[in-house]
Amino acid sequence: MEPVIWVWLGVLVIFVVCELITPSLTTIWFAGGALVAFIMALFKLPLWAQIVAFFVVSLVLLFFTRPVFTKIFKIGSAKTNVEGLIGRRAKVIEQIDNNGQTGCAVVGGQEWTARAEDDAEIIPENTLVEIVRISGVKLIVRQLGESE
Repeated sequence: MEPVIWVWLGVLVIFVVCELITPSLTTIWFAGGALVAFIMALFKLPLWAQIVAFFVVSLVLLFFTRPVFTKIFKIGSAKTNVEGLIGRRAKVIEQIDNNGQTGCAVVGGQEWTARAEDDAEIIPENTLVEIVRISGVKLIVRQLGESE
């Protein structure tokens, strides 16, 4: 076997091992390029064609398939407990008035400082609200309905 075949095989193994060590879909695309270059080397195609194929295949895989796979496998996006509150309902236990800097709500048995999404809105006690986002240690909420 020619030395270039061993080089491509080594590059392929290195990229696969790196991907196995850090499964974040960063090097697997280059392993695909190395595999194509390795196959080209087996068929004794010119070195310049192997190198071009390595880069082209790697970049095509990286730019066109990585977004799909990261979305499917949700790589790099782990919800924290706080982020899990977004979209949930809470009950106002102290009137929410952004201008008066008052307001508390209970969600999941825990009491939180709460502020209205709309600064002009005052949300009365015992109202159900939806959590739209978290700002620091405060729930930002939107009124759902009247008191229970």
